[in-house]
Amino acid sequence: MQGTVATFDEDTRTGTVLLDDGAQLQFPAAAFDASGLRHLRLGQRVRIDHDAAGDVIKVTLPTLP
Repeated sequence: MQGTVATFDEDTRTGTVLLDDGAQLQFPAAAFDASGLRHLRLGQRVRIDHDAAGDVIKVTLPTLP
C-alpha cells in the first residue's frame, strides 16, 4: 500500500502516513529502520509493507525494491 508522510519525528524515527483511502497509519521506529532511509519529509510519497497480522514492518520509497 502507498501513502503520504503526514508526520515524522527524527528523534524517535516514528511517524504517520496518510493512506490513499484517507486513513491514517502509524509506523514504528523499527519499520523506518528497516527501510535503510536516513530521513523522511512531510508530503513525501512512501510504500508501506506489513506482515500477515497487519503490523507495519517497513516504510520505503515507491521506487525502491
